[in-house]
Amino acid sequence: MPHLAFVVNNADFLVSHRLVLVRGALKAGYRVTAIAPEGQGLNTLREAGCETVAWRLRRTGQRPHEEAMALAHLGSLYRSLKPDLVHHITVKAMLYGSLAARANGVRAVVNAVSGLGYVFLSSGVRAQVRRQVLRAGYRMALTTPGSAVILQNDDDEASLRELGVLDGARIVKIRGSGVDLSRFPQTAEPTGTPLVVLPARMLVDKGVREFVEAARLLGKSARFALVGGEDEGNPAGIPRAELDRWVQEGVVEWWGHRGDMPDVYRQANVVCLPSYREGMPRALLEAAATGRAIVTTDVPGCRDAVANGLIGRLVPARDSRALARVLSELIASPADRQRWGQLASAHARDNFSEDRVLASHLELYRSLLLG
Repeated sequence: MPHLAFVVNNADFLVSHRLVLVRGALKAGYRVTAIAPEGQGLNTLREAGCETVAWRLRRTGQRPHEEAMALAHLGSLYRSLKPDLVHHITVKAMLYGSLAARANGVRAVVNAVSGLGYVFLSSGVRAQVRRQVLRAGYRMALTTPGSAVILQNDDDEASLRELGVLDGARIVKIRGSGVDLSRFPQTAEPTGTPLVVLPARMLVDKGVREFVEAARLLGKSARFALVGGEDEGNPAGIPRAELDRWVQEGVVEWWGHRGDMPDVYRQANVVCLPSYREGMPRALLEAAATGRAIVTTDVPGCRDAVANGLIGRLVPARDSRALARVLSELIASPADRQRWGQLASAHARDNFSEDRVLASHLELYRSLLLG
């Protein structure tokens, strides 16, 4: 029985985005261990039949001695657990896990790059320095012997090649983490005042402020809801006071984190994600499967989710007026919403099912273990 370890800096992310891989690997006969900091997500993984080990890591930690201790702890876990294959998800897991794998003879490594993240979107001297550090780390991680790198879109591959970190890397394209089509069935949109939903963590780089400004421009023509929790550990997090002020002004509703996203999409007429960059946004794939009209930005990941504008509307990033203009058109036209929703649902069901994504991962695991 091969031993597969998933390594992530937040177990909740593994549950929300990769639980199908955990369950699928268990069903395929793997011994599966999740390595992540303590959190509720580890309990959910144990209930799914996965072994769990707490990794002494602070997700937002930046103190060198703490990070060195986290790296050393992960190395000790690899030595004691002796996994045959490790699947690293999120940046710290990929960087520290690849070092630990090299040092401890792990023979098969998967590094999943799901978007280039906050550091690559930021400007300023500090961000430039961090990008240089990450560049060296990516080069080491993505070329680990016996490894493969999973990329979700062509733009991320082009960006990483431009950085010179993919030379010699084995690249596999798996577009997204899949949609559970039984959980997100196609449904008719509701009647009444249209509801436009932004489903994401409350981060600047998700385009939250542009969405709010567009809502302000459009007034009472529709309801506008932010659906997602705060992320206090993220430097791009929207302050709670700002969120509360928008709600008090009556510009938007803020529903917070929701565990019942199928019901959220059933209530929505339009789903909007004006992000600055993504890997392959799961929220858009789920919204597409349910047959909702989508408005998103013409940036890596987002445009891939809507087939370069063939099954959803694209607007420039960071442009609230362009966003308001396209939203206004859809708000005013139920026929257009229905047409775009049908196109989106058919595309999602043909291309982004969980079964398809799981099969691609299991085939990659088999090929790496066979050498």
